[in-house]
Amino acid sequence: MAETTKYIFVTGGVLSSLGKGLASAAIGLLLESRGLSVTIQKLDPYINVDPGTMNPFQHGEVFVTDDGTETDLDLGHYERFTNAKLGKNNNFTTGKIYHSVISKERRGEYLGGTVQVIPHITDEIKKSISLVSGDADVVIVEIGGTIGDIESLPFLEAIRQYRGDVGSNNVIFIHLTLVPYIGTAGELKTKPTQHSVKELRSIGIQPDILLCRTDRYLAPEIKKKIALFCNIDKDAVFTAKDVDNIYEVPLVYNKEGLGDKILQKLNIWARAPRLDDWREIVEKMKTPRDSVTIAIVGKYVDLTESYKSLNEALTHGGIVNDASVNLEFVDSSTLTRENVKEKLKNAHGILVPGGFGARGIEGKILAVQYAREEKVPFFGICLGMHMAVIEYARHVACMEDAHGSEFDEHTPFPVIYLMTEWYDEQTRQVEKRDDTSDKGGTMRLGAYPCVLAPDSFALQAYRAQEISERHRHRYEFNNTYRKQLEDAGLVISGTSPDGELVEIVELKDHPWFLGCQFHPEFKSKPANPHPLFREFIKASLKNAKKTMCVNKE
Repeated sequence: MAETTKYIFVTGGVLSSLGKGLASAAIGLLLESRGLSVTIQKLDPYINVDPGTMNPFQHGEVFVTDDGTETDLDLGHYERFTNAKLGKNNNFTTGKIYHSVISKERRGEYLGGTVQVIPHITDEIKKSISLVSGDADVVIVEIGGTIGDIESLPFLEAIRQYRGDVGSNNVIFIHLTLVPYIGTAGELKTKPTQHSVKELRSIGIQPDILLCRTDRYLAPEIKKKIALFCNIDKDAVFTAKDVDNIYEVPLVYNKEGLGDKILQKLNIWARAPRLDDWREIVEKMKTPRDSVTIAIVGKYVDLTESYKSLNEALTHGGIVNDASVNLEFVDSSTLTRENVKEKLKNAHGILVPGGFGARGIEGKILAVQYAREEKVPFFGICLGMHMAVIEYARHVACMEDAHGSEFDEHTPFPVIYLMTEWYDEQTRQVEKRDDTSDKGGTMRLGAYPCVLAPDSFALQAYRAQEISERHRHRYEFNNTYRKQLEDAGLVISGTSPDGELVEIVELKDHPWFLGCQFHPEFKSKPANPHPLFREFIKASLKNAKKTMCVNKE
């Protein structure tokens, strides 16, 4: 723990989806811009041990950290906005907390005493907070859910106690709430904020700073009114204004003076914020030189939250290429041989993302075939890479009924199959495991090394021979068919260090065609776009300009 670690607890009221995750990430960026080190933690009230098995339609994407932890999507925001290195201790759920307490009880660690929410559950929550302190100057802890939710109460009680444990000078509470504009009345309404703060105070927490989510900057008289009724300093009420893109949020907070107030409340001395690079990123997004359209062919087409990191990584690829990226979501289950050309004709690049389940598989394969034959830049991620391998096996490598064993147990050519090899970081070798092994049939999660082949799209993008990327999958390339596929022209351009696990496949006679087993979107940041997304957008832009010239002719 740093000599005097400071803590910021971020809560939310009135309703969900106000943007606590983005607020926490933006606060982290503001503090880092002043030379402070931060780490950010998410405490989630749901009973699931982690979000790994939760439906993306309900919960959004599952984010994966280097250490292989499946986490809430807000950790993606934290990593994109800050330099914090996150892992298993940065996301705790009610399920994870109760699992730990019950396991201790079963082992007799409570000496036969009655196990209760207070102190045992709250002590476990406080312990989880202390695990992330490390050497960070400031620990930012976001409490999931909304004030008033029954399931949030143990977490709120724990952070109330935490202030007393580490000293009131080392903790502040920031509450994000809603100040809606009612069109029929022609005015902003502060009652939702007043009631939210009242609920928070009723459980013993007085917020030090209010972030008011609204569609316009709050006038001084509105801030004064909120301060009066919420028992808070009038200069501690800040506008959390709606923005055109999420990367403007830190700039709005900085304009409002939030960073200065946080330092004052925590009694921290630090330099003035350095945000020129961030302003440049936002300005590039507002005034791009070019535009490109990318078709995302998947099954989660109704909720962009399902592919949150992916969408952001594509945006980052646009920033570095000075281009806006227009995303067209194509439901793969609607694609047929008769309509695939029509549905994808406007796409300058085609991306098939990761996912699970058999729905829409044949449509994804059709999209890959279209991209390969029409020379449209193609990027396949995890399942997308599997689709590229299956398509190539069927239509080029003379394996007509090739498939993945996940979708067809009886295929004569299971070019993608349930993985039985596991890479060992210590020996840097691949070992075989069967379904009776502890890890047999489970997912490969987290960061694994990959060695790149010379003269490949991958090496050109990364400009390094060995890389590390995050995985989340159960199925992989079947080496039984490796020689047959390579003889037919498929390029294996990335493998595990011992050459056993296929990580990247490419095609030579193509403007840009690459499929990767890992999830590069998890490591992309606006200030440091991922190399593969940078090159994919670059190739798609080139295709867009070529298409424009052909149309003019």
